[in-house]
Amino acid sequence: MLVGALIGLVAAFVLSVDAVELAADPDAALSCNVNAVISCGTVGTSWQAGLFGFPNAFLGLIAESVVITVAVAGLAGVRFPRWFMTAAQTVYLLGFLFAYWLFYQSMFVIGALCPWCLTITVSTTLVFASMLHWNILEDNLYWPARLQAWAMSLVRSGAFGILTAAWFLLLAAGVLLKYGSALFA
Repeated sequence: MLVGALIGLVAAFVLSVDAVELAADPDAALSCNVNAVISCGTVGTSWQAGLFGFPNAFLGLIAESVVITVAVAGLAGVRFPRWFMTAAQTVYLLGFLFAYWLFYQSMFVIGALCPWCLTITVSTTLVFASMLHWNILEDNLYWPARLQAWAMSLVRSGAFGILTAAWFLLLAAGVLLKYGSALFA
């Protein structure tokens, strides 16, 4: 969780700097404007990049800082109350869904990809999965007994990790299938 949040924080910081640069000059030549498909500028100037009236990256700066704090406290031995971890998982689920909505918008509506945005998608997935893994192990989610037992069996068998890795492979395959050689043009 800590590694994913640190990666997400770096990506959110870079995206925030780019957002400020694009606000000053919408035609700015960003370092990640590689070609027609890999274009941070195209994604960053879309309406989706500032859905709430400010750059989405600012949300990442806040959210990842909170996750880093929770992860470091957890590594230091702090045991958060069950309600807190359920709330954290729920809020991060909203962030996860938002990240995938943005991924969908980038892939199928905007028609361009931002490497930093893709990094956010990957780091958000990593944080969500690791937080879910921990919450399943600690029985923090107030799930019915049968669902908790099934989820625990997935975690203990290693299937949870395999499913997470398969998810990442599906993401990569989706990008490659959609854009193919245009990614490298």
